[in-house]
Amino acid sequence: MDAETLQAQAGRPETFDGAIVIGAGAAGLSVALALIEAGVATQVLERESRLAEPWHRRHENLHLNTHRDLSSLPGVAYPAGTPAFPHRTTVISHLNEFAETHGLPVEFGVVVEEVTFNGDHWKVRTTAGPRLARHVVIATGRDRHPFIPAWKGMKDFAGRIVHSADFGAAKDYEDKTVLVVGAGNSGFDALNHLSGVKTGQMWLAARNGPSLLPKRIGQIAVHRFSPFMARLPVRLADWAMALTQRLVFGDLRKFGLPSSRVGGASRLGSDYTAIASDDGAVDAIKAGRVIVVPQIREFTRDGVMLDNGQTITPDIVIAATGYRTGLEPMVGSLGVLDAKGVPLFNGADSDPRLPGLWFTGMRPSIRGCFANARIQGAAIAREIARRRR
Repeated sequence: MDAETLQAQAGRPETFDGAIVIGAGAAGLSVALALIEAGVATQVLERESRLAEPWHRRHENLHLNTHRDLSSLPGVAYPAGTPAFPHRTTVISHLNEFAETHGLPVEFGVVVEEVTFNGDHWKVRTTAGPRLARHVVIATGRDRHPFIPAWKGMKDFAGRIVHSADFGAAKDYEDKTVLVVGAGNSGFDALNHLSGVKTGQMWLAARNGPSLLPKRIGQIAVHRFSPFMARLPVRLADWAMALTQRLVFGDLRKFGLPSSRVGGASRLGSDYTAIASDDGAVDAIKAGRVIVVPQIREFTRDGVMLDNGQTITPDIVIAATGYRTGLEPMVGSLGVLDAKGVPLFNGADSDPRLPGLWFTGMRPSIRGCFANARIQGAAIAREIARRRR
């Protein structure tokens, strides 16, 4: 062995015979606990300086759309008296309590720059130096980077354009005219909050009709039925959701909302669109406070021109236009992402050409992100433990 090879090996870190988890959100923490309980040595790398940073940054009105009883992580319950749909500050406390209760090994302030495959192990290049491991689980989230389309003329618009992630406080929209772009989960979440304050005229630009369920029917939280719905065949779940939507809300096409071309359960798997939840938005639409309009053609200085040639004059435009994973720099060279940057496999599924690479928390679910984090974390841990045996 020549001197150059010896020198290279001397500077090479030892391969970690376990799993590196990238991201310490609900999905990352859940899979970390499942791995440790399965006897797999685990390291968790988190780019932020504290847990739940995305929840800290979201608007003050944010609540879960999933019921508390189906949104807790293993071994930790929400405090007595927690509302059915917990506030974001309660979620932050829950994540911290979960990590502390189980003593999860989270390293903060470590940014992962690239993950590459070296034949029998993975190299994780980080700002704290390289790591080598047999398994890498990427749990950085599907909502990592808010996405706003590059609309023509938007830089000249005299009003404000904000992403729904930066919604702020509902009271900030009082007496303002508002255009919400996107009739998905984020768009209806914004309209739910706005329906409770005195705004000016509101518009909803809807390209596709929503798969929409009420947050409650009477005093019953609809999300409580999600475990049952998740077990149904996809077509039957599509039918059940469409029937519920029609029975509760009536024919929303009368108010300008287009029909959903694909069922709610089908869209979860095809284009990763989460099911929208109504908590006041539909009443605002039926009352005329929200007018459904076509998509944006372009911005002018004083307004927004729509696809039908109509011009409206909102003070604020809320872009409920989704998110991107931002995974291209990390794993873009591996051929594991689709055109939108979403991993081609998720959970216990993997690519046989790339053994030891896993993704979790990269798809929406009928059950919700917390329940899905538990299920996928356990499935990944079982598969890794099986392969190690």
